[in-house]
Amino acid sequence: MKVYTKTGDKGSTSLVGGQRVRKSSVRISAYGDVDELNSFVGLLISKNSDSESNSFLTNIQRDLFTVGGYLATEGDAEKYFDLSKVQESTEVMEKEIDRISELLPRLRAFILPGGCESSCLSHVCRTVCRRTEREIHKMIDEGIDVDERVLAYMNRLSDYFFMLSRRLNQIEGDNDIIL
Repeated sequence: MKVYTKTGDKGSTSLVGGQRVRKSSVRISAYGDVDELNSFVGLLISKNSDSESNSFLTNIQRDLFTVGGYLATEGDAEKYFDLSKVQESTEVMEKEIDRISELLPRLRAFILPGGCESSCLSHVCRTVCRRTEREIHKMIDEGIDVDERVLAYMNRLSDYFFMLSRRLNQIEGDNDIIL
């Protein structure tokens, strides 16, 4: 099977379901950002020595695949992608954020991205996640419906990456870099 189709050579691509759209559309930008985030999560896993967080991150990659697929679908996306799992993952993520928070010293200042390599990569994931969230909201601004479960998931995900960055520094014996 060939990877290339040549159907996008003139600036359009197909959504799940077959509808053709411009590659410059906000929908393509949003799910492209989800794909980029998923790639950075993979890089974080490859550089992170904490197997517990890597297992959690692998589940996030699966969720991001669902979110990206959902965003790439015109019409009844739930026909293809189960968002109830995304909602469950949001709840699990909230518990994980709370668990990590209990392990960390109280936050008393702004934190600069830095410390160990995996913490820095978690900050990269956080910022790409925030950009992705902004792109998803641009979809809404253009009149494209986006399920609230996706919005909640993406919002919580950036919080998770922030807390994870602090935890990874703690595990590696590095201090947070504060202002």
